[in-house]
Amino acid sequence: MLGVCYYPEHWPEAMWADDAKRMAELGLSYVRIGEFSWSAVEPEPGRFDWGWLDRAVETLGKAGLKIVMGTPTATPPKWLVDRSPDILPYDAYGRPRRFGSRRHYCFSSETYRAESRRITEAFAARYGRHAAVAGWQTDNEYGCHDTVRSYSPAALAAFRVWLRARYGDVAALNEAWGNRFWSMEYRSFDEIDLPMEAVTELNPSHRMDFFRFASDQVVRFNAEQVEIIRRHSPGRFVTHNFMGAFLDFDHFKVCETLDLASWDSYPLGFTDSLPMTGFSEAERARYAQTGHPDISAFHHDLYRGVGRGRWWVMEQQPGPVNWALWNPSPAPGVVRLWAWEALAHGAEVVSFFRWRQAPFAQEQMHAGLNRPDNVLDAGGHEAREVARELGNDWWQEALRAPATSAPVALVFDYEAVWMHTIQPQGRSFSSLALTFAWYTALRRLGVDIDIVAPGANLSGYRAVFVPSLPHVSAAAARAFAAYDGVIMFGIRTGAKTESFRIPANLPPGPLQDILPFKVARVESLRPGTTRDVLWGNRTYACGTWSETIEPREGVDVVAAFASGGPAFVHSGQRFYLGVWPTRELALDVAQHALSLAGISTNVLPEDVRMRRRGRITFAFNFGSDSRIAPSEASARYVLGAQTIAPHSFSAWKT
Repeated sequence: MLGVCYYPEHWPEAMWADDAKRMAELGLSYVRIGEFSWSAVEPEPGRFDWGWLDRAVETLGKAGLKIVMGTPTATPPKWLVDRSPDILPYDAYGRPRRFGSRRHYCFSSETYRAESRRITEAFAARYGRHAAVAGWQTDNEYGCHDTVRSYSPAALAAFRVWLRARYGDVAALNEAWGNRFWSMEYRSFDEIDLPMEAVTELNPSHRMDFFRFASDQVVRFNAEQVEIIRRHSPGRFVTHNFMGAFLDFDHFKVCETLDLASWDSYPLGFTDSLPMTGFSEAERARYAQTGHPDISAFHHDLYRGVGRGRWWVMEQQPGPVNWALWNPSPAPGVVRLWAWEALAHGAEVVSFFRWRQAPFAQEQMHAGLNRPDNVLDAGGHEAREVARELGNDWWQEALRAPATSAPVALVFDYEAVWMHTIQPQGRSFSSLALTFAWYTALRRLGVDIDIVAPGANLSGYRAVFVPSLPHVSAAAARAFAAYDGVIMFGIRTGAKTESFRIPANLPPGPLQDILPFKVARVESLRPGTTRDVLWGNRTYACGTWSETIEPREGVDVVAAFASGGPAFVHSGQRFYLGVWPTRELALDVAQHALSLAGISTNVLPEDVRMRRRGRITFAFNFGSDSRIAPSEASARYVLGAQTIAPHSFSAWKT
């Protein structure tokens, strides 16, 4: 259930056996290696030095550790860059991004695609059937450092091919993109450039197709590696380590060829450094040493959905990191809390990054389970405590319990994020912040949540929330129409067609069959400007975004703007909120929907969150004060007690 990331090439070989022995004694089962090892394995073109890696694999395997082998394509060696500079990615100003760090390749480079297949084949052929190799990780953190969207000559050529396949005829593209506007019509696909360096705003349809193309290039690149690994390494799983709050490609599509999803969890860095989450400065300070209570949980639920129920944490923060704006230490007990939070959300494995802090190069300020002097650090002690706790009978029983869906689904769409990014219509608009507003409201009510893609089968859920879905595909429209439970739609849903136009019948476009109203006008609101919403005896001062709804027969008004006009409407069990909700409004709307769905709720303290796995209920306290767990009177505690200590958690059996 626990693992660690290890880099034998960073340490004297004399240390390897002791490292492996100590990993096993600490309670670790899995070890990831190899993902940055290309220059050590192939120091010159075609000359391989497998000896050191062979011995590392044998040493780790003899200690009883299961190896996750990474393909080393995130770090092409200098000799390859010098020989084939066309592999480099280009930034949006047409400048090559050069050698000296990592991820210095373009997904569209045919030269690099061939090199990726070649080195993957070499690794898979050598280690694919080794008894110690349990699985594979493709590459490392696709797209990190803003590398999905390359503006290279290779990307331009590939984009034109992609457009030909999509539209067939340039006249169809001109029509879809609305190129009569500003005299932007093309005579052939060869005239189309990448969307970059124009005088003013670029055509949003052009940008949207480029975003789709760039995502598809990641999907193809990954699938090529997976196919090679499966030929040479039957019976082993294949995964990729996705990132937090990284939205530049469609993770659901990439994972279609994988066995499970994994992700790299750094709660402190994400809370402090991600501007699009909507966290206030006060919240960033409050949770500086714990991470926001919903930042990791959201990604656990997302990657459980991406992985079709199977997922890992491939890298778990064990101490201070090196890359955030500020890098405090986790509060005592929080590394243990993070590990158990992931397990409660269904993680098969929690793997810590890294075994030992490196005293050199770019990540020398990034903590590991051990200090650079090889003494076990605070995170290592907490990992050992988790390993001991995992052996308890109650946890083994929880693992044997059949997997069940959460009662609530939240629909999340990467294309929705891209549409909002391309045309936010207001500086304050963040797709991720809007999603968090609804996710946090549901978590404050103590319910478990599944995150699903548009078009997923919704029949097993008692309530569904759609924070925003600008383009409602035919599959998504069918799924929503077939669903007979309570469903809550948020702003800008159905606001665009696939080609990035306003629907001919106005928003919510294809959903007007089940939501008989029209959104006649929208407005974005600068900070400090609000629109009051009246519901019962409460007034909510809502900012950021507001919509003018024209209801038709079959629509009832739940809440209205103080200035007049409906703000919150429904048709049967289908609801629509035409305003960016305050936290109070999101909580009350979520409570209203869950109550109609017959889902019991419990308004939790601000710092407390819950999750269930089998018959075990967990309550996590991210605050600096003790809290009382909302357990039943008959609950039997298996970890902790009803009073939850600061930065800790309790678990009870029901």
